[in-house]
Parts: sequence; C-alpha cells; structure tokens
Amino acid sequence: MQKWARHLYGIVESTSMAYKRPTNRTPLSSAEKLNLLKDYMQHYRQLAASDSTVLNRKVPRGAFGDLLDRLGEMLLTESMKLTEATGPVRTFLDANPLPPAMAERLPDYFRVFCLALNSLKQWVAAEQSATDRYLLGGAARGLCRQAAETCLVTGAALGQNSELHHPVRDGRPPILLTKKGHALIEDQLASIGDDPIGRALWALKREGNHSWLQLRRGCLDWLGRPVPWPSKASAAGARGFAKKAATAADVGYEQILEWMDNKRLGL
Repeated sequence: MQKWARHLYGIVESTSMAYKRPTNRTPLSSAEKLNLLKDYMQHYRQLAASDSTVLNRKVPRGAFGDLLDRLGEMLLTESMKLTEATGPVRTFLDANPLPPAMAERLPDYFRVFCLALNSLKQWVAAEQSATDRYLLGGAARGLCRQAAETCLVTGAALGQNSELHHPVRDGRPPILLTKKGHALIEDQLASIGDDPIGRALWALKREGNHSWLQLRRGCLDWLGRPVPWPSKASAAGARGFAKKAATAADVGYEQILEWMDNKRLGL
C-alpha cells in the first residue's frame, strides 16, 4: 500500500509490522453522520424496490483464497514455534494435560493450532465490530436506528426488536430491518409463497456456500453453452453444483436458468 493511502486510512507503519487498526482520519459530526445514513437508507430503498438481492451481496467464496492460504500457513508455522518455545502457551499446555489415551492422538502443535484458531476468531469478531465504528463512531447502532422509521423490506414500523443487517461486508454501515424483513433478506423470499424451486435452490446454496453465478455457469455448461472459466476445477465445481440443484429442485437446467432470470440472480 502506498504511503498516502496508509496515511488516509490511519494505518501506521512500524518496523515490527505490528497490526494497527484502521482509523478514520476525517471524522464526521453527529449531524453529518445522520445525514449520511439517511441518504444511505434512501439509496438502498430505491435499489431494493426493483432488486432485493442488493441487500445481501457476498464476495465469491474463492476471492480471498490466496490470502486465507497464507494465513493458514502462518498459523501452522507459528503454532509449531509456540509449541517448542518457553512461554505462556507452553505453560498452558503443561498445566492442562490431556487424558493419556487422547494424548497419543492429539499432538501439542495441533492443540496450539486449535488455541490459535480460537484466539483468531475472537480477534476477527472484535475487528469486524470495529468496522461499524469507522464511519459512525461508538454510537453507530443508535444512529442507524435514528436514520429510518420503517423497514425498507416489509414497510413495517421499526421497533425495539429490529435487527441490523449489512448489505455488503465492505465497511458500509448496517441497515435496520424488522425481524421478518431480515429473515426475508437472508432467505431471499425462498420460503414465502409457492416456490418449490426457490426453496430447494436456496437450501442447497446455503449448505454448500455456492454462488448464483456458479450455478448459472454450471447450467450453461450442461446445456452445451459453456462460458470461459478461470480453471478446470472451478468449472467442475459449477457443473457439480448445477447437477445437485437440478436433482434437488426436480427440474431441468433450462428451468433453473429461467427461475434465476426471473429473480435476476447470477447475472
């Protein structure tokens, strides 16, 4: 990252490469924050009127594959180092020995790896929570409640039991929805009305964490209308997803594509 960008986002360089949480160097006043949120809500209200999927966009599963591989490799390497080094981790292992039979099957480096994963999970939760405060500060949740009076999905009044939902996890603020509105967005209306294809496909998509684009490309492949693929593995994965989808919904590939076209999914 260029130095000007590091300065803009509040990322401080250090010789030890210690992590520094990004901070907003151009904070807004309370009035500016509220106006920004109201404009943000109106933006999504207009978009969602014609396409509800804009309220639940996920980055493709493999987009951060290389980064996650490097993080995994680092976790394994550091776990090995911590296992052998004198320090709090080694002391913790010694103070919490495994039962004899289990000790034969759970090596110390794997125990440290598991402990590191749990620590990482807690760190991620804290850092993700901090992203909501980047623009809005510590009063983020309260401001989100002030910015809207009705749910932009159901139109119902927003009460105390409403829930905050992120349309995209890229730093943009959450949107306040009713519990019903939030459930509809998460299921994308699949469980509402007579839509057996939708119910089958949404359940399968959630189970395997697939994308609609992957399903669309897989169906096109089976129909002899292939599109360029980044790799043979991704093409095979999409065909496998499409085959499972056709079986689960008990329809053909053309019908799946027609259903997706009507829902404007995977375009």
